[in-house]
Amino acid sequence: MRITPVDAGALAASTFLQSSFWAAFKASFGWKALAFGFQLDDDDRPRGLSVLLRRLPLGLSFAYVPHGPDCYPPAEEQGSVLVALARALRKELPKGCLFLRFDPAWHEREAPAADSSEVPAAEASGSAEPPLDAAPAARRNVARPVYGKPLRKGSDVQPPDTVLIDLSRSPEELLAGMKSKWRYNIKLAEKKGVTVSDEGLAALDEFYALYTATSKRDGIALHPKAYYRRLFELAAADMGSPRAMEGLPRADIRLWVARHEGQALAAIVTMFYGDEAVYLYGASGDEKRNLMPAYALQWAAMRAAKDAGCLRYDLYGIPPVEDPAHPMAGLYRFKTGFGGELLHYAGSWDYVYRPLIYAILRSMERARLWWHKVLKKKMFLR
Repeated sequence: MRITPVDAGALAASTFLQSSFWAAFKASFGWKALAFGFQLDDDDRPRGLSVLLRRLPLGLSFAYVPHGPDCYPPAEEQGSVLVALARALRKELPKGCLFLRFDPAWHEREAPAADSSEVPAAEASGSAEPPLDAAPAARRNVARPVYGKPLRKGSDVQPPDTVLIDLSRSPEELLAGMKSKWRYNIKLAEKKGVTVSDEGLAALDEFYALYTATSKRDGIALHPKAYYRRLFELAAADMGSPRAMEGLPRADIRLWVARHEGQALAAIVTMFYGDEAVYLYGASGDEKRNLMPAYALQWAAMRAAKDAGCLRYDLYGIPPVEDPAHPMAGLYRFKTGFGGELLHYAGSWDYVYRPLIYAILRSMERARLWWHKVLKKKMFLR
């Protein structure tokens, strides 16, 4: 494994999480962006790797690789590639680095479930959730990549499960791939006069007000408004950069607002990056939810992504299985109703440099995640 430091602004990644744009964005909020070029031992192709470094007290730190490395070895070789990268990177990272956390884009695919949408769906904070007694029995396990020692399973950072829509199909085929109730809700929103438009940074205040309401209602994390403003500012700079002029992927951030009689009912933020489109954030108010604005928003974003040349629309995050007891069961029902394949990623895997301190830090991390992702959500959703 050969690895060398490179300019972080020169990365040309196939996924936005490995892009120089995302590295610059995270660098605005406490991370240090590092970039490397590397070559696999049996491959002459040069590749890039974005690594984010987070400082901790007492001169300690940890490193994180979101959806990298940007290569796709056979399943039986994936673990050894991560280990080789972690060992090669050790000399490039600070002495106080405790561990390197990989969050690779490697995954298993699952075909979409059959249409069971004869059960009426009620919109709830951007989700379509049927009565719980109508939901099927939950599956407890899914197939996903798993690695052995010396890698250790870490706490997931990016959503380990998602729905991916194939945008190479025609609009008619996209609609046909949805559950019938979802097609009905899209048409209902249009019939009732719901309009959707890309309003960009000008609508940030309205988006944030809706997002604040969503956060209080559903117990989800909420960044300060400056976090989302910075996302748009950096994207605007990226769109006008020499990279864009050279035809390389660039970050096209859009803020879509669904309105009825001028009132903002719901909003979403999407990113178009090369071949991929990603639904990043969604927010909805408590009024006129029967007009189904969440469905209209997703359909408008999908069509725009297709027009922009994207081949995939990533709904970005669902529970691993359809489980009515899961705090976000409605999210699963809503997103899978649009059709598409279910992707189950490997999730986060750690290569440990300092085992003793790592063990202490992981215990603290597990406690924090249990509070935020389990107990807090259950308290909000009672």
